[in-house]
Amino acid sequence: MSSSPPTNSGSRPTRRTVEFGRTYVVRPKGKHQATVVWLHGLGDNGSSWSQLLDNLPLPNIKWICPTAPTRPVTVLGGFSCTAWFDEGELSEDGPKDVEGLDTSASHIANLLSTEPSDVKLGIGGFSMGAACALYSATCFVQGRYGNGSSFPVNFRAIVGLSGWLPGGQNLRNIIEGSHDAIRRAASLPILLCHGLGDEVVPYSFGERSSQILSSAGFRNVTFKSYQGLGHYTVPKEMEDVCQWLNARLGG
Repeated sequence: MSSSPPTNSGSRPTRRTVEFGRTYVVRPKGKHQATVVWLHGLGDNGSSWSQLLDNLPLPNIKWICPTAPTRPVTVLGGFSCTAWFDEGELSEDGPKDVEGLDTSASHIANLLSTEPSDVKLGIGGFSMGAACALYSATCFVQGRYGNGSSFPVNFRAIVGLSGWLPGGQNLRNIIEGSHDAIRRAASLPILLCHGLGDEVVPYSFGERSSQILSSAGFRNVTFKSYQGLGHYTVPKEMEDVCQWLNARLGG
């Protein structure tokens, strides 16, 4: 496992300077067929997930595990910790921090910009990382960031564990206005997993996110629920993720 140095927020200028933390890379043990960016949850870093992903039986996948910027987070009363965007109380009204989401999505695009053209690209995450992954997926389908700039990455698979879709209430109208968006949404595989006992991001948010995506034209959404699972992951869930990714990325 090797690491890359801290990277700045990307090529697109934003109103604030954002410093991302360290990126951890898990190199494929077999033939490099796919690269997946994996995003950690609130207050975490890329290291812990890189160690878990390194042990998965997916020898042909390269994992890139960045670390979010440290920023004040509204839901924590302004306390600063690693976060992909600012978040208040969870609701379907958001996202309130489109700038933060765009900056993180741009960072993800930059991390993938040097991958070989014959390698399939994916993104996944846990909790807030899953929310950012799903937001990035909607940017890909629309072909643009929330601020209107062109989105450059072609995703082939999306995974979200214990997360939610930020601001999906207008998604259907946006996608239905573009033939390209309709086509991309229909063909993009998405796996959502959520524990019925999640006390941090309630199960209903994961279930609702799946429903919003499906109604917006995402025809390849798989939603898996786990009895007794709280806001963490378990081997059975990761086995399901491996099986799903292996079928779609040739892991």
